[in-house]
Amino acid sequence: MLPALALAQAVPATRPAAATPAQTQAMPELPVGIRTQALAAGEQTGRVDIAVAEGDTPVSVRSVQAHSVDGRAYRLAFAALDSNGDGFIDRDEAAAHPALHDEFKALDVQRRGKLDRADLAGWLID
Repeated sequence: MLPALALAQAVPATRPAAATPAQTQAMPELPVGIRTQALAAGEQTGRVDIAVAEGDTPVSVRSVQAHSVDGRAYRLAFAALDSNGDGFIDRDEAAAHPALHDEFKALDVQRRGKLDRADLAGWLID
């Protein structure tokens, strides 16, 4: 057997690409169900400045209090939505309530595909 040989090949040094400054671009069309508002439309609730290298474009992330949150949209009558009377609201039944439909996955913490009264604590008016 021949001993293994390590071969080295000269590789030309490459320079890192020149940094491109951040560019502002139009937002792509948003999917249905995504709510938007202008940053100036609400009270700023938080801000984080991200450290960047000297000469790079500064980055700030701000959170803004939504002006369009309607607490009534997050209230529901369980009995009215439980159309089959099984004591649960499934995805099909939740579709009749836009806010519940949007939040269904977050509320279904047990991943059963259905919600009971305990899952909806704070939403119920009955």
